[in-house]
Amino acid sequence: MTGGSALNTPLKAHKNNLLNKIKAKIFKMLPSAILLLIICAGIAVAIMYKAPKEQADIIEPYAYEGGEEDVIVDNGELKLTMNPLTTQFSVEVKDSGKVWYSNPTGAAEDPQALEEQKAIMQSPLLMSWSITQGLETTYNAYSFSAKNGIYEITPMEDGIRVDYSLGSVEKEYVIPPVITEEEMKKWMGNLDKKDADLVVQYFKKYDINKLKKTDNKDELLASYPILSESVIYVFRDTAKENVRKQVQGLFEQAGYTYEAYLADKELDLSVKQSKNAVFNVSVIYRLEGNSLVVEIPLEDVKYDKSTPVYTITPLPYFGAGGTDTEGYMLVPEGGGGIINFNNGKTSQSSYYTNIYGWDMCLGREAVVHNTRAYYGVYGIAEGDDSFLCLLEDGSAYASITADVSGKGSSYNYVNAVYGVGKREKYKVGDIANSDIYEYMPSLPEGKLSQRYLFINSGDYTDMSKEYGKYLQEKYSGYMELLEDESTPVVIELVGAIDKVKQILGVPVSRPLKLTSYEEAGEILSELNKEGVSNIYAKLTGWSNGGVNQKVLSKVKPINMLGGKKELKALAGNADSMGVKLYLNGITQYAYDSNLADGFFSYRDAAKFVSKERAELFAYSRITYAQRENVYNNYFLLHTEVADKYANTLNKYAAGIGAGTAFQDLGMDLSSDYYRKKTYNRQEVLTLHAENLKNMADNGQPVMINMGNDYAVPYADMVTKVDLVGSRYTILDACVPFFQMAVHGRVNYTGDSINICGNPEDELLYSAEYGAGLAFTFMEEKAFATQKTLYSEYYGANFESWKQRMYDIYNRYNEELGHIFNQEMTGHKKLSDAVSLTEYADGTQVYVNYGYEDFVTAEGVTLPARDYLVKR
Repeated sequence: MTGGSALNTPLKAHKNNLLNKIKAKIFKMLPSAILLLIICAGIAVAIMYKAPKEQADIIEPYAYEGGEEDVIVDNGELKLTMNPLTTQFSVEVKDSGKVWYSNPTGAAEDPQALEEQKAIMQSPLLMSWSITQGLETTYNAYSFSAKNGIYEITPMEDGIRVDYSLGSVEKEYVIPPVITEEEMKKWMGNLDKKDADLVVQYFKKYDINKLKKTDNKDELLASYPILSESVIYVFRDTAKENVRKQVQGLFEQAGYTYEAYLADKELDLSVKQSKNAVFNVSVIYRLEGNSLVVEIPLEDVKYDKSTPVYTITPLPYFGAGGTDTEGYMLVPEGGGGIINFNNGKTSQSSYYTNIYGWDMCLGREAVVHNTRAYYGVYGIAEGDDSFLCLLEDGSAYASITADVSGKGSSYNYVNAVYGVGKREKYKVGDIANSDIYEYMPSLPEGKLSQRYLFINSGDYTDMSKEYGKYLQEKYSGYMELLEDESTPVVIELVGAIDKVKQILGVPVSRPLKLTSYEEAGEILSELNKEGVSNIYAKLTGWSNGGVNQKVLSKVKPINMLGGKKELKALAGNADSMGVKLYLNGITQYAYDSNLADGFFSYRDAAKFVSKERAELFAYSRITYAQRENVYNNYFLLHTEVADKYANTLNKYAAGIGAGTAFQDLGMDLSSDYYRKKTYNRQEVLTLHAENLKNMADNGQPVMINMGNDYAVPYADMVTKVDLVGSRYTILDACVPFFQMAVHGRVNYTGDSINICGNPEDELLYSAEYGAGLAFTFMEEKAFATQKTLYSEYYGANFESWKQRMYDIYNRYNEELGHIFNQEMTGHKKLSDAVSLTEYADGTQVYVNYGYEDFVTAEGVTLPARDYLVKR
């Protein structure tokens, strides 16, 4: 026994050892085996899984059941009369007797227009929708709603509401085409016997077991398969419209729903179901004093997700002028652009501009020309009458289009198109034969609102005065008359730019000093000694790397320019000279920034609709295409990050006694489709306006560029205003419409005269448009900017330009310095090259852009390429 045990011990040990090895191998293989099982299970689930069928959104069409009498609203100043059969209307201005029409009265007989264009001209509303492939289709309210009777009109105390259903559908009554006996009894049980009997008599009853000899059993089963399971009732299609209305009303009284109706429609295979897209859009017309306010509640726009709404155009032909009409259109190009009716420029492109410029959070593949308007206003003048259309809610989504007669129709028109549906194109390469677009799942909240302000004058100066009154009322307390007694002068001082240097053989970007803080103070001191007053000094390129500034996660003055102490001293010294120093900063973009600067693109960048980071690139001036992988690619910042940086800049500037100058806030306006927190463009507009208002309320001086209308009331100075805009060929004149509305209440300048490329023209524009003067200076010589990306500063050396600057300023200030606390009261074009601007105290400013002297009707000789002031 003992010997046996001794023999078995090594054997058992061997077995145990072998078992342990096997167990170890099994445990080692276990994670891989589990992972393999999970993968297999996932594949099996993917193969067996059937995605649930996505239900189409139910869009219940409206139906007009009113009479043929005009719907009239009268508030004592205006009278709105609507034709209920077309929803077209007129507005009578009682004071003048002028009648404006929503649509041209002769549109249906226009000999120049095709049938589709005639329908558009007869429509008070246009709406375009799209699909995944990006194809757009436009529905007009005349062909796709009014003619089909799929709309409703609801009179209101101060206006009219029109609910449109737009689509290729016939007028529909909510009556079951087929209904089972069980369902019929259920609904009829909710009615009086008399009413129930009335309903039933308009249905034909079928029982598979009790068919008549004249009934074709096979055809009935093919049309109504439910007949094999239940007794059914089929609505008699011979019923007249008045009967259908009555039966529909009784079914509604019984509690019959539209969802039940759709279910019953599925029982009828004899009827072809319409697969066309259907949309519900509501328009509200309200009279407020001498204004017509047009509103489109976006929450009431209903559509199927597979056919998203893209654009909405209210009243595309309101006030349109025909070939026999004398008048013009006012468009927001630069200070203002005039397009005369029937000007014969039919070979030129239509007018188009984006309100507040391009939304940088929407991708684009090429840029030929950036269109932008800094105020949302357009108008039409006809004889001694006119109107202004002021874009209110939703202006951030708008673009303005205009065209003249002879290009597809006999009418001249201008309107606003709202791009409410946002999308982004995916780069799918070779995997698809067409473009694929990602759309926002819903429209933005809020409404679209336009105010038509009617004016008893056809002069654009009177139109501008009314616009000025509107702004003063809207921004009460922020647009009071100024007290300036001399010309406001903006002096931009360039601190540092970046230049690539070789460090140990490696190219590295480093700041390059152009003007130190001390030198900036010396320039301001010299200007002060030479008698230049009312100076607004803007310091650019003073922190975080220079002009191509890195993100403002933390403000870091550039050491080679001087420290914070020297910067604070500059602000104090400037203040002692009566000069306000403004620190310029970029708050909406991240240039040349990384983690070391506090910027993490996956966290801090805004997102496109596709949820990709909003990385932006320069565009080639030759091919107009995007230039990727170049030195100056940059990111649009997430809205909340940009807001934080704006407050950081403002707090720092206030802390050293300086004002705040924003390079982009108040000029650029972009949405943000950041997944956790999305901001549409209108929400960003509201955020920017509130931020600027808070700064103004706290007494912090603010300077902005360009000057979008929502930002101007809160700014002490607006620089780089686009005075004349792009001189498109379709325009007949450029006028200071916006400037007339704000002059004497907001100080503004055009481009810097010494670096704009054409100093002579810029000075003349300033004289005509009542602008202050702007100059950009640096201490270093011009050659310092060689081999950099900042050639625009080539003419900015102070020493080289100061004498010419003094000459320009001294004459301008002596002759025009007194006008900056006055309203601009008049403007005329004496010829294509000569203008006359007038002010409240009678001052007249003549500007001659021509190359020959001009003699006025009063015998005043205007020198060529010069301005002349008469007091």
